[in-house]
Amino acid sequence: MRVGIIGATGYGGAELLRLLNQHPHVQEVVLYTSSKEGMNIQESYPHVSNIYNQTLKSIDVTSIKDEVDTVFLATPPGVSAEWSGQIAEAGCRVIDLSGDLRLQNPEVYEKWYKREAAPLALINDAVYGLPEWNRESIQKAQIISNPGCYPTATLLGLAPLVKNKLIDVDSIIIDAKSGTSGAGRSPSAITHFSEMNENFKIYQINQHKHIPEIEQNLHQWDEQVQSITFQPHLVPMVRGIMATIYAKANQQISETELRDLYKEAYRNEYFVRIRPEGAYPATKEVYGSNYCDIGLTYDERTGRITVVSVIDNVVKGASGQAIQNFNLIHGFEEDTGLTLVPMYP
Repeated sequence: MRVGIIGATGYGGAELLRLLNQHPHVQEVVLYTSSKEGMNIQESYPHVSNIYNQTLKSIDVTSIKDEVDTVFLATPPGVSAEWSGQIAEAGCRVIDLSGDLRLQNPEVYEKWYKREAAPLALINDAVYGLPEWNRESIQKAQIISNPGCYPTATLLGLAPLVKNKLIDVDSIIIDAKSGTSGAGRSPSAITHFSEMNENFKIYQINQHKHIPEIEQNLHQWDEQVQSITFQPHLVPMVRGIMATIYAKANQQISETELRDLYKEAYRNEYFVRIRPEGAYPATKEVYGSNYCDIGLTYDERTGRITVVSVIDNVVKGASGQAIQNFNLIHGFEEDTGLTLVPMYP
């Protein structure tokens, strides 16, 4: 396969390069840009020296369709809305890592993203790329909308409870923490070293753009879900997300039954690992990998279920999941190129 990346100078694009380099079915990676034409990728990322020696090309649909079979868009919001439809119409498969195509209602997108939405026809053509719960639709898709990092950790953590209607949906609270790479490569006051080192911040309170994405998917699983409480935090580390999820059980259930439910739900899912009783995952335990590790408990005193879900936000939360979707749409084994042991320590 020949694949293209639009947006290779961002963290998502750099991670795609790292992972695709070892993919046995990828023969060539071609790099495109919407703003940095003529730059050699090694100028932006010296760590790929002697591995990728490429100059970034401008986006030209006519050239792209002759050069690659699949295009990854690792771009800020707005770029995919402009280019995904044209590239797909030219015959390439498209995997969009931005949020442009995730929300089905354009008005909701414009409210939360503060920009014009993609054309409705393009949004309707895109398939939400959460493989563990949408595999059959992904396999037939021309355009994949790759999930956000917070939604990936949250939805994988909540799905068995919501799908089996085991919780009071009005009680859902997600307390999520992320490393600073989740904010992207462009520096900002909230993420630069002197602001973030030895610090711990809550941000975008009740305003994070991943809130409607989480709500949309939970509502599809259970129409009673209307809104959730989600609060993100930044912690002084580079990679990782921990979503600690709280919800009130609506019936008596033992912790053993709860864990058995999760084990059965993810029995055939290579990238979801359920921890044994009394064990809870840490972000370092999935670092650099495509795994989502989940621990859970039930407090009989309060009747509340706690789920702890961790991922590497740049891999399972972005580029790794994109390659997982790439494997599905091309009929490869789903874990191809992704059987990475997490880096530890």
